[in-house]
Amino acid sequence: MRHKKKLAGKILGVSPKKVRFADDALEDIQKAITRSDMRGLIAVGKITTVNANQHSRAGARKVAAQKKKGRRRGKGSRKGTKHSVVTRKQKWASRVRAQRNLLKELRDKQLLSTKNYQLLYTKSKGGYFRNRRHIKLYIKEHNLIEAKAEGKE
Repeated sequence: MRHKKKLAGKILGVSPKKVRFADDALEDIQKAITRSDMRGLIAVGKITTVNANQHSRAGARKVAAQKKKGRRRGKGSRKGTKHSVVTRKQKWASRVRAQRNLLKELRDKQLLSTKNYQLLYTKSKGGYFRNRRHIKLYIKEHNLIEAKAEGKE
């Protein structure tokens, strides 16, 4: 019967361990010699396969929950360059957005003239400023804040 299981396994494309014979059909299976005989028994349902082993996702869910909390992000877990987590482009974009928002705020409050706004905007676009604080320092050093607006505050 071991040979029959091996043959059925080859036909079904599974391991012989996964092949099951129906108890009431053991005589028919013993008589079956050729592959076509075995196929016939498979079609009738006298030879079946056990479902493939299921792989538990419990561990994966646990890890996902930890990652959601911000764990497992240490140096040892990282692969790739230092720019793999946050790329240079993403860093640049967030920095420039923050700078532009600051400039728009100052312009809307009428602390910056349109001319000065344009000047600072282009400098920001060119990567002149490191961060928001750097813009504020530059504005203070070059006295770009409007005098009339200072009187209001």
